[in-house]
Amino acid sequence: MNRTIKDATVRRFHYESHEQLRQHLADFAYNFGRRLKTLKGLTPY
Repeated sequence: MNRTIKDATVRRFHYESHEQLRQHLADFAYNFGRRLKTLKGLTPY
């Protein structure tokens, strides 16, 4: 799970501050934002 979050945030975007990272992490919701191949492109939710 940590790798998935890291790939979707820190490895993809550059943050000017820790606050920007915190906000993006709050907005990132694995069950709503991550599309999975095994679910034919749907999110877990």
